[in-house]
Amino acid sequence: MRFVLRLLLTIAVALGIGFGLSHFALTDGRFFGGNSIGPWVAWPDAGTPQPNPYTRAHLVREAALQMGRAEGLQFIATTDSEGRPLDRVCSYRLVGHVPVSSFWTLVAIDENWINLAAPDAEPAMRSSEVVRDNNGAINVAVSTTLESGTWLEITGKGPFSLALSLYDTTAFSGLGAGNDTMPVILRRACR
Repeated sequence: MRFVLRLLLTIAVALGIGFGLSHFALTDGRFFGGNSIGPWVAWPDAGTPQPNPYTRAHLVREAALQMGRAEGLQFIATTDSEGRPLDRVCSYRLVGHVPVSSFWTLVAIDENWINLAAPDAEPAMRSSEVVRDNNGAINVAVSTTLESGTWLEITGKGPFSLALSLYDTTAFSGLGAGNDTMPVILRRACR
């Protein structure tokens, strides 16, 4: 009887670890094909003709249209820079530099990839609309309430993600030191 219980326990532990690692590989993926810079995660193999198996599984799970490698790269952030999940009851600031690219867009999305822009607001923030400081760094507010400066207005309640799409970028290409820096996401006040 003890043998059967130990066997069942061993099978349960093996299945739990196996399914847990599979879920982690497909959602977070930092160790399995996804590259992260702070809270931002990108899947650089997503636009290649033969992505690695983990990237392929991530693409199938997300079911989102991906850019080709020559077109650009998309970064997704689900947490702030301190690791806390992004929530629409809080306001956030994106501060810092964006990797070199011809053009970029910033969009707030929910878990179903639905754009969370307020009805009368622009659906995405574009690099041409952002005010920069003397060093070229951005300072963008993301919130449901009015903020000073450059502001991405979102609507609703609950968790959200930020998608930063870089078009014609050299990120992860190794062409320059300091090119792979991303803006930090700072949580401000919460209601």
